[in-house]
Amino acid sequence: MKLRSAIVVGATGLVGSELVKQLCACDEYVSVTVIVRKKIDFTHDKLMVKVRDFDRLEERDIDFAHEVYCCLGTTIKKAGSREAFEKVDFSYPLHIASLAKKKGIPHFIVITAMNANAKSFVYYSRVKGMLERDLIELDLPQLSIVRPSLLTGAREEFRFGERVGAVILALLRPMLIGPLKRFKSIEARQVAQAMLCIALYEKKQKVAIYPSHQLQQLQPPAVHEQEEEIIFNWKERE
Repeated sequence: MKLRSAIVVGATGLVGSELVKQLCACDEYVSVTVIVRKKIDFTHDKLMVKVRDFDRLEERDIDFAHEVYCCLGTTIKKAGSREAFEKVDFSYPLHIASLAKKKGIPHFIVITAMNANAKSFVYYSRVKGMLERDLIELDLPQLSIVRPSLLTGAREEFRFGERVGAVILALLRPMLIGPLKRFKSIEARQVAQAMLCIALYEKKQKVAIYPSHQLQQLQPPAVHEQEEEIIFNWKERE
């Protein structure tokens, strides 16, 4: 069995925190490095935490790994401005991808959005689409783009729009079949599982895009519950 190492960026978010738990529980991974902006509490032998200023990330801050999982994402409200939002959702992921390429990391896996389109009239979708476009132009060894629908799960922050959307989609779920199934909400846990499955079991492609309904079908058999209790407290220290 090939023993692997992973880097997770955005490890304190809804999907990122789930992904780190699953990586630590996966026998194929011996090392999981998270790059964060503030100290976090954690307990696991496989886990290494690097606190870095994302505005000053350099190649030396990135160790070699088999995969970089980029789970960065925020909202304009939380970021405080469009400029700050673009920094988190566009500039940081693109810069990290370029550093990963220089380091020789073979696979970059990134979360964008269901309707990502660089020409969209919707600002959020346009930023995500611009990120996808520029990542593809970066000519990475292998790029996997994950496009989840509305995410569900236990966030520390309250997002009114997501709560309302989740309720509406839950009511409409029985009718979301055929072409409409891509609009079904998806649990953060499922997205994390799908990302792990893409890394370990999917056929290698130069560029691959995974829509939300396909993510719900990916179930990595190597992920299992361990007898040991994995304790994570992802509340960032001030």
